[in-house]
Amino acid sequence: MLTDLEGQTERITYVNEENGFTIAKVKVKGRQDLVTVVGNMLPLTPGEIIKMTGEWDYHPKFGEQFKIAQYTIVIPATVDGIKKYLGSGLIRGIGSVMAGRIVEKFGQRTLEIIEKDFEKLAQVEGIGQKRMAMIARAWEEQKEIRDVMLFLQSHGVSASYAAKIFKQYGNQAVQLVRENPYRLASDIFGIGFVTADQIAEKMGFPKNSKLRAEAGVIYALNQLSDEGHVYYPYEALIQKCQEILNIDRKIILEAFAVASFREQIVIEELNRVEDYKEDNKAVYLKPFHVSETGVADSLKNLLTTPKSIRKIDANRAMEWVQRRLDIRLARGQIEAIKRAATDKVMVITGGPGTGKTTLINAVTKIFRRIGVSVMLAAPTGRAAKRMSEATGLEAKTIHRMLKFNVRKRGFQKNGREPLKCDLLIVDEASMIDVTLMHHLLKAVPPGATFILVGDVNQLPSVGAGNVLNDIIASKVVPVVRLKDIFRQAEQSSIIINAHKINQGRLPELRPLKKELSDFYFIEQEDPEEVLRIIIELTRDRIPKRFGFDSVENIQVLTPMHRGIVGAGNLNLKLAEVLNPKEGGLRRGAKVFRVGDKVMQIRNDYEKDVFNGDIGRIARIDQELQEVIISFDDRKVAYGYTDLDQVVLAYAISIHKSQGSEYPAVVIPLLFQHYLLLQRNLIYTAVTRGRKLVVLVGSRKALATAIRNNRTQRRFTYLTKRLK
Repeated sequence: MLTDLEGQTERITYVNEENGFTIAKVKVKGRQDLVTVVGNMLPLTPGEIIKMTGEWDYHPKFGEQFKIAQYTIVIPATVDGIKKYLGSGLIRGIGSVMAGRIVEKFGQRTLEIIEKDFEKLAQVEGIGQKRMAMIARAWEEQKEIRDVMLFLQSHGVSASYAAKIFKQYGNQAVQLVRENPYRLASDIFGIGFVTADQIAEKMGFPKNSKLRAEAGVIYALNQLSDEGHVYYPYEALIQKCQEILNIDRKIILEAFAVASFREQIVIEELNRVEDYKEDNKAVYLKPFHVSETGVADSLKNLLTTPKSIRKIDANRAMEWVQRRLDIRLARGQIEAIKRAATDKVMVITGGPGTGKTTLINAVTKIFRRIGVSVMLAAPTGRAAKRMSEATGLEAKTIHRMLKFNVRKRGFQKNGREPLKCDLLIVDEASMIDVTLMHHLLKAVPPGATFILVGDVNQLPSVGAGNVLNDIIASKVVPVVRLKDIFRQAEQSSIIINAHKINQGRLPELRPLKKELSDFYFIEQEDPEEVLRIIIELTRDRIPKRFGFDSVENIQVLTPMHRGIVGAGNLNLKLAEVLNPKEGGLRRGAKVFRVGDKVMQIRNDYEKDVFNGDIGRIARIDQELQEVIISFDDRKVAYGYTDLDQVVLAYAISIHKSQGSEYPAVVIPLLFQHYLLLQRNLIYTAVTRGRKLVVLVGSRKALATAIRNNRTQRRFTYLTKRLK
């Protein structure tokens, strides 16, 4: 039976930001204990009065609850309620202490003062002009956002997305979403086509609407680019779109035509006279077509432009650098130095222990000796740091070297304003996707020598393309393959086993109980037991035996995101034992605590942090609604609505680990990872460990992965463009 209930919200126990399901504690007049209320609601704020219609229920675990059917929220009128309301973090610039001061000054008139006589806030200690401006802006925003949220939530949009939509569109949010809800998929990070499609359906858009078809085509291509494809075959894409959208081919072809006219996609005929095929067309998202053709044109231009570096005697240079560095170069390294002296563009590739880093150091020393301007870069901060440590020269990430201009939404270094160097060496080149390579090559001076260094046996880039492999396959650029393993590297079981894996052979599997080594295997088939062992290894066994810090030095690398030993669950369990602090900031299903290890999962040029960067939470400021994250001694502020860019990073996917090295890595490997069990995945994971690698899981899964050298094909056309 439906009952009416009214009370003051005391605290929020749980919120699912996807659907708004909320569990809250409410103080009801005449009841001594707080009442637990549950239901799908707009974001509640402590202190608010909530008038509810619903029914009483008994939960076997949590006891008596009031299940809400309908509700209205009323701004609090009591001093206590107002204090809770203002101090809840609702208004940026007002924390619990400041809320107490304001309410002490103005009492029950507090909210009226903020609304109608705002300047009086200056009478409160600690509120200057800067804070007043912040509070004024936040107060107006929260009023407007409520209206937007009411509209959006009535159409199935969660509270967290409603806040982001308001941030993107402001007061126009309702109008713009009404006109075309599908724009949310491209404009709002985290809202994909599926969510936008659900919103559109609730708003009455038919399944065969042109807007839906056009958005669906772009969505399909974006999904395919996430799998690494630069383009997708025309007919295969039509089939994909039909599967996703369940609409007629005719409507999809019309959507192709509209998207092509708007220059969102490019449809290119791939036929050459010598190998004609029927319907041999490729469909590109426009930025990928620009990038792929741009990479081909830039490389051709580099290859045909004379070198700006004067000719050097390679033999004399090699004798000098060997004396200077007190080393003996291997055959492959000697060939690479000779090539660097004569060629404009070259690729150096080799596995661990083959001397790539030594070679980079030798080449930089030789060319700096003759006064050449040298620049060093890598895709990740950690890889750039390793280059700096090896050479004594500054190395930057590619993004920072190219200097992104936030206002102009583009890189400052480009064809009009190129980099100032005669030699550019880029390490970890297998990680570079087609878009980043396009921007990088645009900025390389035409006369400069360009050297790409990488390990082609690792996983390809996370982003679209297979650039390093495509350049090598084109045979238009000289390639030096380093094969000799240096004597000191031969003493490392990690390096020996990595080469065995790369050759399709099973590594030596040594249990952790035996004598000290740097490579171990713990056999266990049960996922729950694998999870328990990983927790034990990271928290106790590895720190005690090897002296590594559980958070700073040990990285868990997993093939999957989902499942018991997927990154999601591993992070929840590892955070509980490695950083067991009370409280924390809850954002949907995620909880962030001071000290947590976190990773950025998208490029944010404004913050100057990039996909894969790992940091630690230094501070959570409820008053300013900010989380301060420390990345290599650089502190970056995140507003609460920006936290969907960040995930816990005690465990990360093997893909995300590319370009990084860690003192110790722990790798779960089970048959539930079957679809991902590939040789280059295991090889990449093992080569991330500098001093210790521990595999935990199934011997059969490991053997299956090592045997499987069939990598998923990525549709790219760069090799043929270069030819």
